[in-house]
Amino acid sequence: QVQLVESGGGSVQAGGSLRLSCAVSGMIIGTRCMAWFRQGIGKEREWVARISHSSDTLAYADFAKGRFTISYDFAKNTVYLQMNSLKPEDSAMYYCAARSRNGAACPVFPLEPDFSYWGQGTQVTVSS
Repeated sequence: QVQLVESGGGSVQAGGSLRLSCAVSGMIIGTRCMAWFRQGIGKEREWVARISHSSDTLAYADFAKGRFTISYDFAKNTVYLQMNSLKPEDSAMYYCAARSRNGAACPVFPLEPDFSYWGQGTQVTVSS
């Protein structure tokens, strides 16, 4: 019933930008804590950014601060991740995730088990 579908990934040169989209069906994004994670080849999955229900609070991993922006488009029921000044180390599969309970607060330090719903991922490759 709940489905998250990521898109917008691709191959870019260092310093370029990408805007990832997470189209959500089966639930209203404004009622949930939403987050982006990523996983590079040979690396563990790591948190990138999260946004609370009604987008009242935002938080980012240290590597994303000043370069990435998470946002909602409520009319489209879609979550975005704008990525600027991309670096080769940003290359990874990027995943959209949502908590299971309406109105549940976002964790201060999000972990993978905190999120019940996941998309299939979209690949980002940054070349030098």
